[in-house]
Amino acid sequence: MDTFALIVTIGVALGFTYTNGFHDSANAIATSVSTRALTPRAALAMAAVMNLAGAFLGSGVAHTVSQGLIETPQGNRGMWILFSALVGAIVWNLITWYFGLPSSSSHALFGGMVGAALAGGTEVLWGGVIDKVVIPMFLSPVVGLIVGYLVMVAILWMFRRANPHKAKRGFRIAQTVSAAGMALGHGLQDAQKTMGIVVMALVIADVQGADDPIPVWVKIACAVMLSLGTYAGGWRIMRTLGRKIIELDPPQGFAAETTGASIMFATAFLFKAPISTTHVITSAIMGVGATKRVNAVRWGVAKNIILGWFITMPAAALVAAVCFWLADLAFVS
Repeated sequence: MDTFALIVTIGVALGFTYTNGFHDSANAIATSVSTRALTPRAALAMAAVMNLAGAFLGSGVAHTVSQGLIETPQGNRGMWILFSALVGAIVWNLITWYFGLPSSSSHALFGGMVGAALAGGTEVLWGGVIDKVVIPMFLSPVVGLIVGYLVMVAILWMFRRANPHKAKRGFRIAQTVSAAGMALGHGLQDAQKTMGIVVMALVIADVQGADDPIPVWVKIACAVMLSLGTYAGGWRIMRTLGRKIIELDPPQGFAAETTGASIMFATAFLFKAPISTTHVITSAIMGVGATKRVNAVRWGVAKNIILGWFITMPAAALVAAVCFWLADLAFVS
């Protein structure tokens, strides 16, 4: 096995984690910043620390990514399949970041894996893709929308007689906790996805076995890169989530973040399913906003975001396939 190919693939995987961090930092903190519960820099610092902590909470999602979506490819060709999958995901992350569209870094990665595997002649485990990616992709936003709506209705009922100014001040403080929970869930979900890719690369290179535990250095490297990317910030996407979908107040922000964090923890620990933090928090914001009145949500913006969700996997798959064919011509053949 070419050691250079292994080093390059791991380096690109960590680069993807960095783009994931700045692309998805908005998921954890946009609502807190838009309601002025936290200043942008304080929110980013908190999110970076909690991302780091979340990465060490489990390994179920990492094992799903490394073993449940495609057959582990072999040799140099296999390493270029992983490399191409990561390039496809990074390119799509940068495109959607540039346009301020909160698409899913997770589904960009999964799309890249499928596209590169098909181009490279590696078997795609379609049962795993459907069970662990496609079904959660459609189900998690629906759950986020409904649960966000119900949580907000419960808050409105519980605090119906409270002084509005005092309640908002209290929820502004509570948002510090709910935003931290979102960032912890983001670390739990998204750092593990890259861990799974790095583990695949190590297995292909015969550095470790498929069932060996994730090396500590892999966990640390992925967690640190996600945190650095998060601290770099994703201001364009933050504006979309925090302002363009609906003008949030502190109780709404708290409800959306609590909903998002709860769903991420449940799916990671109960189902080991790698869901999109973007899908969950965006749909939770829509559900929360709909309690005010249905037309309070800017559904035109929401429609564009949802369209982005549908095209993310095929777009990343196409970029990854093209990248593999180019790598195949240059290095493998």
